[in-house]
Amino acid sequence: MQATQPRLSFWQIWNVSFGFLGVQFGFALQNANVSRILSDLGADLHSLSLFWLVAPIMGLIVQPIVGSASDRTWNRLGRRRPFILAGAIAAVLGMILLPNAPIFVAFLAPMVMGALMVALMDASFNVCFQPFRSLVSDMVPPSQRNVGYSIQSLLINIGAVIGSILPFVLTNVIGLENTAQMGEVAPSVVWAFYIGATVLLGTVIWTVVRTKEYAPDEYNRYKGLTEEQPATEKAPLGQRLSEFFTLVKDMPKTMKQLAVVQFFSWFALFIMWVYTTPAITQHIWNVDKQWFDPAYIAAAPMVPETIIMAKGAAGDWVGILFAAYSVFAAIFSIFLAKLADKFGRKTVYASSLALGGLSYVSFLLFQDLTMINVNLVITEVTVPLGAVKLLIPMVGVGIAWAAILAMPYAMLAGALPANKTGVYMGIFNFTVAAPQIVSGLTAGWILSSVFDNDAKYIIVVAGVSMLIGAVSVFFVNKADKQEIEEAQGA
Repeated sequence: MQATQPRLSFWQIWNVSFGFLGVQFGFALQNANVSRILSDLGADLHSLSLFWLVAPIMGLIVQPIVGSASDRTWNRLGRRRPFILAGAIAAVLGMILLPNAPIFVAFLAPMVMGALMVALMDASFNVCFQPFRSLVSDMVPPSQRNVGYSIQSLLINIGAVIGSILPFVLTNVIGLENTAQMGEVAPSVVWAFYIGATVLLGTVIWTVVRTKEYAPDEYNRYKGLTEEQPATEKAPLGQRLSEFFTLVKDMPKTMKQLAVVQFFSWFALFIMWVYTTPAITQHIWNVDKQWFDPAYIAAAPMVPETIIMAKGAAGDWVGILFAAYSVFAAIFSIFLAKLADKFGRKTVYASSLALGGLSYVSFLLFQDLTMINVNLVITEVTVPLGAVKLLIPMVGVGIAWAAILAMPYAMLAGALPANKTGVYMGIFNFTVAAPQIVSGLTAGWILSSVFDNDAKYIIVVAGVSMLIGAVSVFFVNKADKQEIEEAQGA
C-alpha cells in the first residue's frame, strides 16, 4: 500500500536544490563567455556553433547513463547525491583549466585545449543536472511539485545572475583587464571562472550535507513500489541496451509531445548563447563583421585599439544582458507556481515562450549608437544607448527561460513511473540536447550563407523558433493513470 509522502518545509525544498545555484553559476559563466574565449583563441563565427556542439553531445551521452545509474544506486550518500558531488568536482577542474588554455600551448593548440575543457565542463555539468532534477522528483511530494521546481528555477536564476555579471564586476569594480590579444584570455574572465568553481563546489556540498534522501524501503512505500532492483544486479550490455531502447519506444505520450516544444525552445536558446556576443558587438557597438574573421585579423597589420576595446565592452555587456534575463526569470519564478495553479501549466508555458520569441525578434529595433553614461549602482559605464535598450527584450527572454526550466519538468514528473524517473529524466534530456545539436550544425551555415555573417539576423531566427514552440505547447496532453501504470510495469 502506498504511504503518503511527507510534505517538506520551504527550507527543506530549498536545500534539495541549493547546489543547483552553484552549478548554474558555472553554466552561466560558460554561456556568457565561451564564445568570447574561443573567439579570442582563434575561432571564427561559422565554427563557433560547432565548438558549442560539445555541450549537447555531452548531455545526450551522459544524462541517460547517469539517470539509469542513479535509479539503481543506493549507498551511504544516497541515490542521487553521489553523482551530484562527483560531477561538481569534475566541473571545478574544467572551470580552472579552461581559461588557462594558452598555458598548455606546448602540448596542444589553445583552441583545442579550450574545446577539451569545455567538453569536460559540459560532461560534468550534465552529471550534476540530471540527478538534481530527479532529486526534486524523489523528495518533493506531488502536491508541492510546482513549488519544488519553481524554487529550483529561482535558485538556478540567482546563480545565473551572479555568474553572468561577474566578469563585468571584476572589470568595472575590481579593475581587472577585460581585453585580450588573439590567443589569450582576459584576466577578468580567468578570475571569474576561479570564483565560479569555488561557489559551485561549496553549494553542492551544502545540498549533499543538508539533504537526507529516503532509504530504499521508505522510497518504495511513498512511490507505491513493491521492490527496487538491487544496485549490484548488472545485466549484460546487450540486454541493457535493449531495455533502454524499449524505454525510449514506450516513453509516455506526454513526454513525446513535450519533446516537440523542447525542440523549438532549445534550438532558440542555443543560438542566443552562441551568437549574442557577436550580434551586439556588430549591431550595437558597430564593429564590422570582418573583425570576426580570424583570416582577416591575421592579414591585418594590427587590430585597432578601438576594435579591441569594443569587443571587450560588448563581451562584458553580454554578461549584463544574461544577468538581466536571469533576474527577470528569478522574479517570474516566484509567481510561476501560483500562475500555473490558477491558469494552468499549458497556458502559462505557451504565453511565456511566445513572449520570449517576440523579444528575440525585437532585437532588430534597438540599434542606437549614441554613447551614454549608465549608473549600475556598483559602477558607472559608458555604453551605446542601444545596449541599454536591449534590457527591454531581456524581460521576455527571462520569463521564457523561467518557464523552460520549470514547466516541462512539472508537466513531465506526473507522467513518469516512479521506479524509472531517473532514466526517463535522462532520456528527456535528449529533447534538450538534440535541438542544440541541430542548431549547432545549421546555425553557423545559416549565418554565413544566408545572412553573410550579420549576426543580428540569426537572433531573429531564434525568435521564430521560440514562437513555434509556444504554439506546440497546446498539443501536449496530460498522461492518464493507466498509461503511467503500464510504463511502470514495462
